[in-house]
Amino acid sequence: MELKGKRIALLVDILYQELEVWYPYYRLKEAGADVVLAGPEAGRTYESKVGYPAKADVSFTDLKAAEFDGVVVPGGYAPDHIRRHAAAVKFVGDMDAQGKLVAAICHAGWVLCSAGGMLKDRRATSFFAIKDDLINAGAKWEDAEVVVDGNLVTSRKPDDLPAFCRASIQVLAR
Repeated sequence: MELKGKRIALLVDILYQELEVWYPYYRLKEAGADVVLAGPEAGRTYESKVGYPAKADVSFTDLKAAEFDGVVVPGGYAPDHIRRHAAAVKFVGDMDAQGKLVAAICHAGWVLCSAGGMLKDRRATSFFAIKDDLINAGAKWEDAEVVVDGNLVTSRKPDDLPAFCRASIQVLAR
């Protein structure tokens, strides 16, 4: 159990991409991590793009970077909703500032774009449709299944989840 004792926040909101929440959720738990679903409101259920439910354990306002070892931001349309919450954006920025895992897949790059310049001069990837957004936020965008830049792990789409999870676990295990 390489991640025993590690605590990960996995952000959820409406219209999340199912695989990009549940694949990392169970893979990180399998590796021994404590994975907490965080949403705008604790105890509320957020539906995916196809209606699959995810119940938030805690609210974005309850998140404190000092209490977590990493954060995973899924894609779908959820990132456009997540970045509307200042507490979620601040948490992601604080996690990055503390050198902790920030893992973002697909459209999750939108949250990174909103997180206080964290992409400036960093290598990253995303779903191709938001490539310009990442570049405009200062990222050096690459078309690759996973890009690791220090504590930052990014991937493009659900097909990249095996590489995304492997890289996230490697960063957490350091």
